[in-house]
This record gives sequence, C-alpha cells and structure tokens, in this order.
Amino acid sequence: MDFELTQEQRMFQRMVREFCDAELKPYATEVDETGTMRWEAVRKMAGIGLLGLAVPEAYGGSEADTITTVLAMEELGRTCGSTALSVAAHNGLGCAPLAHWGSQQQKEKYFPRLLSGEHLGALALTEPNAGSDLSGGVQTFATKDDNGWVIEGRKAWITNASLAPVITVLLRTDRYAGTSGFSMILVEPGTPGFTIHPPEKKMGLKGSPTHMLSFDSARVAPNQLLGAEGAGFRQTMQTLDSGRIGIGAISIGLAQGAYDEAIKYAQQRQAFGKPIAQHQAIQWMLADAALEIEAARLMVFKAAWMKDHGKDYTKIAAMAKLMASEVAERVARNAIQIHGSYGYSREFPVERIYRDQRLMTIGEGTSEIQRMVIARRLLKEAEFHVPAD
Repeated sequence: MDFELTQEQRMFQRMVREFCDAELKPYATEVDETGTMRWEAVRKMAGIGLLGLAVPEAYGGSEADTITTVLAMEELGRTCGSTALSVAAHNGLGCAPLAHWGSQQQKEKYFPRLLSGEHLGALALTEPNAGSDLSGGVQTFATKDDNGWVIEGRKAWITNASLAPVITVLLRTDRYAGTSGFSMILVEPGTPGFTIHPPEKKMGLKGSPTHMLSFDSARVAPNQLLGAEGAGFRQTMQTLDSGRIGIGAISIGLAQGAYDEAIKYAQQRQAFGKPIAQHQAIQWMLADAALEIEAARLMVFKAAWMKDHGKDYTKIAAMAKLMASEVAERVARNAIQIHGSYGYSREFPVERIYRDQRLMTIGEGTSEIQRMVIARRLLKEAEFHVPAD
C-alpha cells in the first residue's frame, strides 16, 4: 500500500495551503466572532476547484480522488474550522450524492449553481429525535400522488441549509418497508411549506451555519427523487462512510493548527529563565502531539487509499474518523495547557480551535457509534475468518 503523494497531489496541496494561509487564516477569528462565512474566499475557491471535488469534470467539477480531497480538507481545517466544515459538507454531503445518483437533468440543473461560489450544498439526515439512530428514528415522510411528493416532518442540525440552492433530504417513502422504505428527495428553499429556521447558537464552528428544517405539506415535483425510490438508506450509509474520511481530515487539520500554535508559543514564552520549549513537560506534550497527528494522518490516508482502490472501507473510515477526532481533542487541549491562561483567551487561536474541534467526535456519527461500527465489522470478520486489511 503506497501512500506517497503524486507530483500533482503535492502541487495541489501546496496551492491549497497558500490559498488558505492568505484567504482564510487571517480572517478565522472574524468568521468565528461574526458567525459569517467569508464569501470572498468561497468565491475564489470555485476558481481553484475546491467546490467541485466530488463533481465529474463533464459538469465543471474537479473529479478529485479521495486522497486529494483529504489534502484539501486538512489544509482548510488547519486554518479555519468553520470554513472547513461547510466546504466539506458542500462537497461530501451536498454534491457527492447528486454526482452518484442524480439524473442528467438534475445534474445540469444544480451543479452550475453549486459550483458557482455563490452557494454551498447541504444534506438533511438528522432529526430532533433521530441522530445516531437513523434507521429507527427518522420520521420525516413523503407521500406520493399524481402531482409529486408531499413531505411532512422535521430535520435538525443541518449544515449549510441557508446557503444551499437545493437540499437533499432523507425521508421515508414507505412506512412499512424498514430500511428499504427510505428515499432521498431534492427540495429547494422557497418551496411552499418548507421552512429553514434561524441558525443554531453553537459552542464552536460559528461561521458554519446549522439549521432546523420543517416540512408542512411541502410539495415537490416527482422528478426531484434522487436515484431509485427505496434506495435512500443505502445511499446514506455510503455517503457517511465517505464523509467520515472528510471529518477525519478536518480533525487532522485542526490538530495541526493547534500544534503549530503551541510550538510557536513554546519557543517564545519564557519561564524560569528559558523558553518553555526547553522544559521537559512541554517537550513531552509536543512530542505526543506530533506522534499522534502523524499516526492519525496515516490512518486517514489509508481509508482514502482503500476507497480510491475500490475496497470495502467502512471499518477503516470509522477507525480513521474516531482516531483523528480524538487526537484533535487531546492536541487542542494540550495546546491550551501550553499557552497557560493565554490559551483560555480569545486573543490566541487555540481557544477557537478547541471549541471548533469539539464537534468532530459528534458529527458524522459519534465516537460511540464509530466503535460500534468497528466492533460489528471485527466480529463479522472473525465469524467468517476474514484476514486483516
């Protein structure tokens, strides 16, 4: 398994890094405090391919492989968690399902707007009473009649909902068919009976808007069904497997950003007559951070490599997301510890990074859900004597 980056991937990584350092990092505090996306930067992303990573070239996208996408998400996470989350959701949750299962008509209608830099895509899965338990808890329902679909229900914690030209909604189209009764339907803002509620007030990632949605007899055309009726649950699981790789990459970026700030501060801050970087207690925290970031990055790369090579990557994606998100938590925590009281102040970026990374062990499946996914796969492999990857 060869994880060496190609020359093209290295060039892309360098370009994205330079873009993020110029267009995102200097404004990350402002984005956090105002709760507003920096649209000037988002519009520029359209020109360098960051908004079409999952979109075929035939529709104006980059059609990037997963490792290339991981490189981009890490750089975004390193400089601005809010922007990273919204762009990751746009690519992995908004555009990818449309790329995989959309009709030619749907792609031609929505991709020009999604790739324009004026909008970001969204996917509505979670409900007020159904986060981790999608299969049993989703109650949003669509009834079909001669004129299309009529939708009733609620969705919660939907990233980018207010920024999207269309939202892919997971719902039930058959109440009695179990997971075979789920479908995905494309719903446009402004549809009568469809309401996007004000953004949630959150601990972190404040520049990435998150909304409650409500559907009160919202009617959409029959051609807004995404893919086959009854395929929604399978589509969702496939989307989440891929999305976990993206969250893992953002987590690595957040951890790297916290580590960079910590080592810079440790070299500047004096205590007991010398920089605190020369004290063993600080050195151990820095060493542990570097070690864990590198290990988690390799885990995310492995998941991306397996996806790109057509292998079953469900288990490794869960492992990568779990490891990377928990590494981000430890590294960000210790970065604050290295800063001391200054780390608790908004004057330094580590305070924001600590708040931003906290979602990573929750979104796209909590750490507890990841452990369940991993354990079930391990037990299944043991039962059938499947060799380790």
